[in-house]
Amino acid sequence: MKFENSQYFKNLKHSKIEKPFGNFYFCERFFIAELHESVHFDWDMVKNVMSDVIEFYGKDAKLGYLSNRVNSYSMDPHSWEKVYKKYGIIVASAIVVYNNFTSLNAALEKQFSSKSIKSCYSLSEAIDWISNLRELS
Repeated sequence: MKFENSQYFKNLKHSKIEKPFGNFYFCERFFIAELHESVHFDWDMVKNVMSDVIEFYGKDAKLGYLSNRVNSYSMDPHSWEKVYKKYGIIVASAIVVYNNFTSLNAALEKQFSSKSIKSCYSLSEAIDWISNLRELS
């Protein structure tokens, strides 16, 4: 389920950033990514989004990242570590998976990450988990 079609869209204060490769929603303690179908989310795109994240939250923020995989896309799993090292503001991530393929991709990405990444099977599960992290309190 897309964030805009969920109950959270009305209930959570957020700002929306539209990019040619996806939509991003900046909530109070986390941000949500919904990439477009068939995008290869490369390092230049990651840097582009992270620039907006830093501008919105500040360089010293501690945030959760929620990847809502409503569409199929690809990315380099090493990008997670690059983001952690370069920006240092993401403390945990949730990946919402909707099928076996995205579940397998999420499992692979976890192997390349030194931070907590939780696979979730609904947007509600992911938002509940990330909203209750002690690290974001």
